Amino acid sequence: MARRKQRTYRALADINIANLVDVVLVLLIIFMISAPLLQSGIEVNLPQTRAAAISEQAEGVVVTLDAKGGIYINDVWSRLENFETNLQNEMRAKNASSVFLRADSMVLYGTAIDVIGRLKEIGIEEIGLVTARQENSGSGRNRK
Repeated sequence: MARRKQRTYRALADINIANLVDVVLVLLIIFMISAPLLQSGIEVNLPQTRAAAISEQAEGVVVTLDAKGGIYINDVWSRLENFETNLQNEMRAKNASSVFLRADSMVLYGTAIDVIGRLKEIGIEEIGLVTARQENSGSGRNRK
């Protein structure tokens, strides 16, 4: 009859953190890769102006025109044919009366005017044009 050998356990005096460091580094890499993808909003290169910025907070629906000609209503892509219907649905859902137009600086002037005309046709009177503040380059000429 074979005797079973009794197992003995010894206490570990140190903790192996190599596995923990590997997991942390993998998670860090995953977050670094996915963070830019989680940015909200459609990226547009807004035209710059020296006009004073409005300091008060405003609410409304944001219509974005990107450089490729896409039109977005609160970051949701919309066809130009369905633009008015989708915008009215969004405005009803948000109970908003104003629209902020964000257009890329490369968007044709005619396209922006076409969208503004459609906004006016459906009765929107409060239209804000979103711009970026122009930085002083320091090389400006002094006009006298």
